[in-house]
Amino acid sequence: MSRATLTIDTGAIAANWRALDARSAAQVETGAVVKADAYGLGAARVAKALASIGVRSFFVALAEEGTELRATLGPKPMIGVFSGHMAGDAALIGEHTLTPMLNSPEQVQRHFAHLPGHPFGIQLDSGMNRLGIEPADWTGLRQAVMQARPDLIMSHLACADEADHPMNARQLAAFRDLTNGLGVARSLAATGGILLGADYHFDLTRPGIGLYGGAPFQDASDVVRLSLPVIQARALSPGETVGYGNSWQAARPSRIATVAAGYADGLIRAMSGRATLWAGQVPCPLVGRVSMDLITVDITDLPETPESLDILGPAQGVDALAEAAGTIGYEILTGLGRRYARRYEAAA
Repeated sequence: MSRATLTIDTGAIAANWRALDARSAAQVETGAVVKADAYGLGAARVAKALASIGVRSFFVALAEEGTELRATLGPKPMIGVFSGHMAGDAALIGEHTLTPMLNSPEQVQRHFAHLPGHPFGIQLDSGMNRLGIEPADWTGLRQAVMQARPDLIMSHLACADEADHPMNARQLAAFRDLTNGLGVARSLAATGGILLGADYHFDLTRPGIGLYGGAPFQDASDVVRLSLPVIQARALSPGETVGYGNSWQAARPSRIATVAAGYADGLIRAMSGRATLWAGQVPCPLVGRVSMDLITVDITDLPETPESLDILGPAQGVDALAEAAGTIGYEILTGLGRRYARRYEAAA
C-alpha cells in the first residue's frame, strides 16, 4: 500500500471517556467534545462509539458541524455549539435542533428574535477573555435570559492543564459568583478541569483532548497509530547529504529510508531533524527536512529495511511527537491529513 495507515481505536476513546466519567460523582453528567471532526479522528465514527456507551451531550464549534453530527446521531442527543448563534445560522440551529451557547448580548438578542422558545445555553467569560458574555453585560441580561430558561450555563478555564495555576481558582470563584442560585445546570470543566477535582465539575463536564489520548490526562489509553510505508531505502557514504537544503549530512555509512507522508499530511515541517520514527521499540531519527509528501529516516541501526515505520503508536504518543515539533498534541491530531488510509478498531 502506498498510503500511510492511520489506525483509530474507538474502543480506547470509549475507555478514556469512562475513565474521565469516573472522576466525577454519579450525578455529574459527562459529555464529549467532538469539534474539528473529533480532533481530526472522524466525528461520525467517534460520536457513534460514544453514544453507544451512553453519552448524551456532545459539543462542536460550529453550527455546520452540528448539522453533520445530528445526521449521524439522530434526534435525541443534545448538540451544543460553542460559537453560539451566528448571523445566518437560525435555519441550521432550528431545523437540526442544535443548542447554541450564546456568547454576547448580540447573540442573545438574535436568538430570542429568530428562534423564540428554542433551546439555548449561555457561555460566560470568567476571565479567559476569548468567548463569553462579560460579567457587566450578564448583570443586565440575566433576568431576561433566566425567564427564557437556558438549558446550560458554561464557562471555560484558561489554565486547567496547570493544576497549581492561580487562574484556576480565580475563574472558579468568578463562575460561582456569576451563577450561584440560578437553578440552571452548569459546566466549567473540560479535560483539565475534570482532573482539578470535584469543585470544578458542577453538573456537566466536557472532556475533549483526554478522550483522544492527549495531555493533561496522563492515564489515557493510546488512541492512534500512524504507520508510514517505506517507499525506498538507499545507502549513503560519509559526507553525503539528504533532502532540501542539504540539511543533514551522513557522519558514517548510513541507510536512509524514504517514507510516504509529509506536511501535506499534517506532519509539520517543524519536525525536521527533531522527530523520531519507530520500528517496534527501535528509534529511527527523522533526518533532513520534512517535505510535502515525503520524510527521510535514518535506519542504519536496523538489521533490515522495514515495510513501514510508526510516527505515532505504542512507542510515541501525540504529546511526545508534539514536543519534538515544538507544538501541542491538539495540533498534531487536528492536522492529520485526509490522505491516510483510515482504519477503525474497537478493541477496548
